[in-house]
Amino acid sequence: MASGSAGRPATIYDVAALAKLSIATVSRVLQGTGPVSAKARARVDQAAQELNYVPLRAARSLAVQRHEAHGLVLPDLAGPFYGDLLMGYERWAGEHGQSVILTVTHGNPDPLRSLRDLAGRVDGIVVHGNALDLPAIQGLRRANVPVVLVARPPVTGCDSVRTESATSAEQLTSRLLEHGRKNLLFAGDPASSYDVSERYAGFTAALRARGLAVPEPERVPLTEEAGAAFAKKLLEATSRTETQDGACTAEAGTAGAGGGAAGGERRWSAGPDALVCANDELALAVLKTLGDGGIDVPEQVVVTGWDDVMAARYVSPGLTTVRQPMAELGRLAAQRLHERITGERTRGRNDVLGTELVLRSSCGTAPGERPAIRSTG
Repeated sequence: MASGSAGRPATIYDVAALAKLSIATVSRVLQGTGPVSAKARARVDQAAQELNYVPLRAARSLAVQRHEAHGLVLPDLAGPFYGDLLMGYERWAGEHGQSVILTVTHGNPDPLRSLRDLAGRVDGIVVHGNALDLPAIQGLRRANVPVVLVARPPVTGCDSVRTESATSAEQLTSRLLEHGRKNLLFAGDPASSYDVSERYAGFTAALRARGLAVPEPERVPLTEEAGAAFAKKLLEATSRTETQDGACTAEAGTAGAGGGAAGGERRWSAGPDALVCANDELALAVLKTLGDGGIDVPEQVVVTGWDDVMAARYVSPGLTTVRQPMAELGRLAAQRLHERITGERTRGRNDVLGTELVLRSSCGTAPGERPAIRSTG
């Protein structure tokens, strides 16, 4: 993208010149006040995008501002992860007198326009995951907007805060292999986010360390609906065998009391013996759907997740997962943005928070087995 002359951030005058419109018309478009034609609006939007124009609040002296405003850009709000992240962020911001303005990009027809509007109302911006692409983030930096990235790889000029994923995923996968599981499958799309790609990297590292082939991941969204659909697809690949005296022998061993329709329990003939799911929402849906379909977890198949949401502790069997400090992630992101806005720190910083492997009965935890293995960032 272009910028103002001599490499300085573009101004409203640059936008007006490029769009060949008056300052007043450009101002009405950018501020959303007063009537303007659709053609004029399109010209202003195009010029602003080409110039990487941001009506930057942070460019004004902090001395004349009464309090600090943070912008938080998330890809979505669905699922329990974002609730804990926001709780940690809001708690720190509230304790230090900052306000928080939230923007969600999923389903937004014009996220770049929303981003420009947000940047004009706040002193700095936190971007989570894939809410914005790299060019948009680099555009914010060229406009001198303080930026903190959460759950994505570092970018020059920005701070980043994320949790450790690859080592914990390798520990989890190694644990399953050491306990006799041989046919493992990763559920989740590594291309969907940096975190998921790191979890898959740990999964593959554990298999390769033992000279095992790495299966292609099951590229499903990290949602309850996708988890249920994935589990139903697995169930369709199984067959039934007649019960004799109330017992049923599965190919991988004797099935437990996993249920099943009258007249037989489902045999896990074609399925993997361990499912490593990229988050708990996906894993919990898989766990329930398989159980409802007559599959015994963990006797016939192990199911694991990631995040350690509250429900993971109370389902039966309890969900083995990896606990990441989601509230702390939000708290630290708020602190790092404040440091950048105030000039307390000018050099970029990359923080990696540790995670924990939490063993529960969905992976066949033995009585007295150590419940958690900590993986430091």
